[in-house]
Amino acid sequence: MLKYVLKRLGYILVTLWVIVTCTFFMMKNLPGTPFDAERFSIMTPQQQERVLEMYGLNDSLPMQYVKYIKNMLKGDLGTSFTYVNQDVSKVITGRLGPSALIGIQAVLIGLAIGLILGILAAWKHNSGIDYFTMILAVLGVSVPNFVAAALLQYYIGLKWGALPVGFWTGWNCSVLPSIALSFSATAMVARFMRTEMLDVLDQDYIVTARAKGLSQMKVLMRHAVRNSILPVVTILGPIVVNLMTGSLAVENIFSIPGIGSLFVDCIKANDYPVIMGITIFYAAFYMLIVLLVDLAYSLIDPRIRLAKGKES
Repeated sequence: MLKYVLKRLGYILVTLWVIVTCTFFMMKNLPGTPFDAERFSIMTPQQQERVLEMYGLNDSLPMQYVKYIKNMLKGDLGTSFTYVNQDVSKVITGRLGPSALIGIQAVLIGLAIGLILGILAAWKHNSGIDYFTMILAVLGVSVPNFVAAALLQYYIGLKWGALPVGFWTGWNCSVLPSIALSFSATAMVARFMRTEMLDVLDQDYIVTARAKGLSQMKVLMRHAVRNSILPVVTILGPIVVNLMTGSLAVENIFSIPGIGSLFVDCIKANDYPVIMGITIFYAAFYMLIVLLVDLAYSLIDPRIRLAKGKES
């Protein structure tokens, strides 16, 4: 098992290097410069050269890439152009809290409601709750999170005045963004859980458990739910990453000072170091989540753990 984990970590490092390389060269082809065009144009050529040299932009593109990789290996992601004299790592960590809060809340809401709806839909197959779950699944997948965010902002925030519509003054400001992000997660979890449970409920061991006299609730919780949960774990990784990337639009709609809004602002300003830093963060986070989900299979299903042990 240890060899398997080390092998996966090796793949992660190679993948991360490819992502960093591709992002670096594509980012350098963005139109414009990270400097204010009007102020930069009134500088003398010597002043312009001094500014470019200070940020390492007067070197050739391959040389800039080599320097960036060397500094990255040392843990130095550079200095932001937009946030003067601030390290990229400090800029990102300063914005991490709000994004993490709404992301974690959205995952918990999506899992809790999705699992409950999926279990009830399979248990009450072809009933009203089943049809409601399927309609919700279609709407959750079809409606973009920024549309859901705007609707929540208008009806719950503006029309009813129940929750703040924007900015970041307290925990209550995170409720509407979390709900908006959780729509797609709820729909996916409910659909996968329903489909898998319908298949499990037709298995012979479920019939045997019922024949032994076990109550419907015990059969459902002890046997059906446990054996239906693996597909939900499979999609948990993409769900978490989709929520993180989906927050790019939602954070801007609710004016939340998170990583998503920071990423959008830095793209507009051509702040190369921060763009690279956030890209590395997202890529590493995604691959780490996929690895953790893969390892979670082993805890849920011992057969997978034995298979991986034989591979290693």
